[in-house]
Amino acid sequence: MPTLEIHDLHVSVETKEGPKPILRGVDLTIDSGQTHAIMGPNGSGKSTLAYSLAGHPKYQITQGTVTLDGEDLLAMTVDERARAGLFLAMQYPVEVPGVSVSNFLRTAKTAIDGEAPKLRHWVKDVKVAMEQLRMDNAFAERSVNEGFSGGEKKRHEILQLELLKPKFAVLDETDSGLDVDALRVVSEGVNRVKESTDAGILLITHYTRILRYIKPDFVHVFVGGRIAEEGGPELADRLEDEGYDRYLEGAGAATV
Repeated sequence: MPTLEIHDLHVSVETKEGPKPILRGVDLTIDSGQTHAIMGPNGSGKSTLAYSLAGHPKYQITQGTVTLDGEDLLAMTVDERARAGLFLAMQYPVEVPGVSVSNFLRTAKTAIDGEAPKLRHWVKDVKVAMEQLRMDNAFAERSVNEGFSGGEKKRHEILQLELLKPKFAVLDETDSGLDVDALRVVSEGVNRVKESTDAGILLITHYTRILRYIKPDFVHVFVGGRIAEEGGPELADRLEDEGYDRYLEGAGAATV
């Protein structure tokens, strides 16, 4: 069973005043087929965790280990992490002018699988996935995320997720900026991936509304760059009622 295991992870960013610690000892294990929700206030380090796993050069690992299927994830380059089965849906997807969605997707699929998908089947798979996400077929020939609305960018992230079929998906605030209908469509896409591939999901969010559609097995409260409490879905309900104030007393903000 594929496992993503994070042990005692410490991460810093470089500032004018020198290195600033953001993550302060994160321990988390995600097995194939599990959905873990990370919830916390702004500045608690949730996005830092996501980008550190993906290999963003801004974030410096100062201590700890991360393994995927027993292999050292931190020793891998960004593209090696993707080929190993790690996927990141970004909070703010970037625009790639001049590269069409269709070319981007097929190139990514080829890089991950080591061979190009058969064109006839690939075109069908893309069309079906776009229809399920309620994306107009014309998006396939548009430049990646260029001129896309916030909701369209998020649907495109989930389109990648459905077609690339990773072992583990890190979804960084995928619900931000989505209206009710888009939230439901995006959530249904995540659920389809989990059901069809048994992928492990790490869902980062501020709010419980997406958890009405994507049911977590575990909920982790993230404060001050570390996990402050863990529990089941009922913990998210409690956070909805009580907020984060009781965790913030005495816990320094992590920023980012």
